[in-house]
Amino acid sequence: MASPDIAIAPLPADLAAPRGHYSHAVRAAGLVFVAGELPVAPDGRLLTDASFEEQARQVLANVEAALRSAGSSVHKLVQVRVYVTDIDQWPAFNALYAQWCGPARPARIVVPVPRLHYGFQLEMEATALA
Repeated sequence: MASPDIAIAPLPADLAAPRGHYSHAVRAAGLVFVAGELPVAPDGRLLTDASFEEQARQVLANVEAALRSAGSSVHKLVQVRVYVTDIDQWPAFNALYAQWCGPARPARIVVPVPRLHYGFQLEMEATALA
């Protein structure tokens, strides 16, 4: 049973159900914690074979949906962590991310990793104000 100080955000229609024992977003201590979001379409399709840009757009959409489900938004982001399997994709991600974030400029780290679940090219987690 979850603590009364922790609230699991409801699953929005534009976000696939988690494939494991976790929640997309949790509110606690005035913050929203977004789980690592992968390029999974709202209908549950895995975008493993999609281009990096398509995967990145889906990941950003998933993070935004998770934030919204917890009563937050991109403009309330505090920190973002992005894991990429090819650091050479960083410029492409940065351009898409800048458009998505608009004037928001949360702290961010981009971490190159050898591989991600399902063969995806990137994963993103975030913390925002509630």
